[in-house]
Amino acid sequence: MTFTLTVSDEVRALAPGFTHVAIEAHDVVNAPSTEASSALLDDAARRLAARLAGRAPHEDPHMAAWREVYTAFGAKPSRTRNSAEALAKRALSDAGLPRINLLVDLYNAISVARLIPVGGEDIDRVQGGMRLVRATGEEDFVTVAAGAEAVEHPEPGEVVWRDDAGVTCRRWNWRQGPRTRLTEETTSAVFLLETLAPVPVEEARSAATELAELLEKFSPGARIEVHEPVSSGSAG
Repeated sequence: MTFTLTVSDEVRALAPGFTHVAIEAHDVVNAPSTEASSALLDDAARRLAARLAGRAPHEDPHMAAWREVYTAFGAKPSRTRNSAEALAKRALSDAGLPRINLLVDLYNAISVARLIPVGGEDIDRVQGGMRLVRATGEEDFVTVAAGAEAVEHPEPGEVVWRDDAGVTCRRWNWRQGPRTRLTEETTSAVFLLETLAPVPVEEARSAATELAELLEKFSPGARIEVHEPVSSGSAG
């Protein structure tokens, strides 16, 4: 992998059942949402409803595991839901899933259908490699508030993704900053699928394969590599 992702020992100790799979994609073409990407999101909502069979998203064992981890690092999971639970809740509501842009639609569809947190980062906007760490509380998280740029700081001990410039996503996978998000100018991206026990590693691998196939379909000619899952007991 030319783009590096590392997980700190402190995070591994907090969540020993954590596994992540990365998809590195170069020469991708992003665009506004299309009828095809919108149809994928609608299908994902149907797959989610069938999976839950009348249960609320937080009652799914995987989402319950994420809630336990969020609680362990001091977050309130009923207020700051992991990205998959937040999307699932929206998918089942009258509002439905948002249409953002083509690449975001693709990974949101997999996240909802599989109930797995999935994120996407613009590699060209990341400074240095990305690291999953427990914050000191001094890191900068540049976001937008009331239409203007604002700087926040994570809570000490909060799990965050960061690069050399600062935090790229707060509370593990709760809220991504605008600096590294995928835009219509993005040509190189890394997609990260994150699972906790009891989800088997093979499920994470299968979800990554499904997303990679969608990327190949919607960006013919892109160079796409799916990296092997990295679990808490492995280096990476």
